[in-house]
Amino acid sequence: MLSVRMIFKALIFFALLPHVAMAVQAADERRASEEALLWVQQAEPEVAIVTYPNDVARIYESFSFSPIWHDYRAKDELETQINIISLAGISQDFEWRAVILRELRASGDWRAYDVFATDSLLALIGYIESIPENGKSWFFGTDIDTVLPAPTLTQMNRFLVSALKNKLYSFVHGLRPDTSQYREMAKAIVALQDLEPTYWPKFVQRGLIKHGEKLDNADSLITNLERQGVLNTAEAQQLKIAKVSFYNATLVNAVKQFQQRHGLKVDGVIGNKTRRWLNKSVDNRIQILALNMERLRLWPTGRDKIILVNIPNYEMEFWLDSQLILDSKVVVGRPSRRTPLFESRLDSVVFNPSWNVPVKIMREDILPKVREDNEYLSKHSYTVLSSWVNGSVIPYEEIDWESVTPRNFPYKLQQSPGNFNALGRYKFNTPNGNAIYLHDTPAKSLFNKERRAYSSGCIRVQKAEVLAQILLNKSGLEFGDYDYYRQIPETKWVSLRKKIEVHTIYQTAWVNEEGGVEFRDDVYHYDARPKRNNTAVTSLAAQRLPI
Repeated sequence: MLSVRMIFKALIFFALLPHVAMAVQAADERRASEEALLWVQQAEPEVAIVTYPNDVARIYESFSFSPIWHDYRAKDELETQINIISLAGISQDFEWRAVILRELRASGDWRAYDVFATDSLLALIGYIESIPENGKSWFFGTDIDTVLPAPTLTQMNRFLVSALKNKLYSFVHGLRPDTSQYREMAKAIVALQDLEPTYWPKFVQRGLIKHGEKLDNADSLITNLERQGVLNTAEAQQLKIAKVSFYNATLVNAVKQFQQRHGLKVDGVIGNKTRRWLNKSVDNRIQILALNMERLRLWPTGRDKIILVNIPNYEMEFWLDSQLILDSKVVVGRPSRRTPLFESRLDSVVFNPSWNVPVKIMREDILPKVREDNEYLSKHSYTVLSSWVNGSVIPYEEIDWESVTPRNFPYKLQQSPGNFNALGRYKFNTPNGNAIYLHDTPAKSLFNKERRAYSSGCIRVQKAEVLAQILLNKSGLEFGDYDYYRQIPETKWVSLRKKIEVHTIYQTAWVNEEGGVEFRDDVYHYDARPKRNNTAVTSLAAQRLPI
């Protein structure tokens, strides 16, 4: 017969049994995890080379330590995206990863490659998931100088499921930006990499070189234009055989094509700007292309209903139902007052707008002119207000102009509607934290310039009248309504029934519809990278990308 003590001990044992089982299971899991971590460490080509050892260990434990990267297409795709980030010059970590991946693949050590490729994929996913928060910093002047976070659980699960179903290539390819531009720009990099080892002469003749003028070294210009893809091989050979020594029509036409592709004045005259682009190195062009490929990860890819303003191209595009229905030249902010990168929705058109002058413009641009000309405000239809909210009009003569300065001026300035209003006849309202919007302008002559960075940050639209017509028409209003609003003298706000997405972007390189590579001047110096040792980037310039 069991004693009370024995029964009590049995009850305690059975009560603790689930907890004992859980403890044993936890110990087994720890032991298995330690074994998996040891397996990863033994596979590392160098000590502590793997950035996410615990995540990588769990992945290989779930795959029973078998290889994941057995599809060469998945390897190519991973290395392509890693290489592009490396070539962009934004991350020493990815430059190093690109080199190690190439070396490990060539070595034939499948386990070392497999483990490091998986670790690099986790870094790539962490990079992509961090772009919404950090992309505008990384792609516009700073470096990625911190360890990237491990992928979210959602992406980790997608990766594991794809690998288990032998669909790893599709998963990795799906990490590309959702635009054909990425592939076309990768092909352009490959073409440049093929050219890099070849002779690419600089054109050093100074001064303005016009049609018919003598060339100091015609062969250098001919070869350069051939390398640039604007002079075909047959034409180049004929010119060299003929020993052309003057700047003839064939060369002028090739230079015009070159100028067109670089956003320069298309006049066939070789001046400083054209010469500078002719002498741009292959490595520099590759870096610009790669950096702009990464910027594609920031921009919207849909074209259902959107207005895009590419700042360095000084152009606006209006897309509707995937059709380009309007393109227009624009004037953007000068380098000292940059047009910001922003996203908004155009919600209304303002006819005959008045202009509430921003404080910075009032202090730095307008008030200094008032001190030189006491009639400046009246000549340009400015009203002085005590405040923006229910402010009273302050007569000019009541202001002590001798004592006020641009810094202590206590009032607000508003410019009346009219032909000379700085906003022109149309303002396109795009609410955003920077108070930036699109508008018309009386200064039409600026649209004739190639470089159009002159504003204080807002975007002046050459075809503002056409844009207003389209917006009202597509918003469900009759065309006659537009005609009415245009003719009335007072300010009129017209709300759109359907708002239009507006995005400012910054692309200094892309591939056009004919397959030619377009470059633009880096007006805000965003393409420049921090000075550091870029030996990895240099070595990769000679490596053909798998695309």
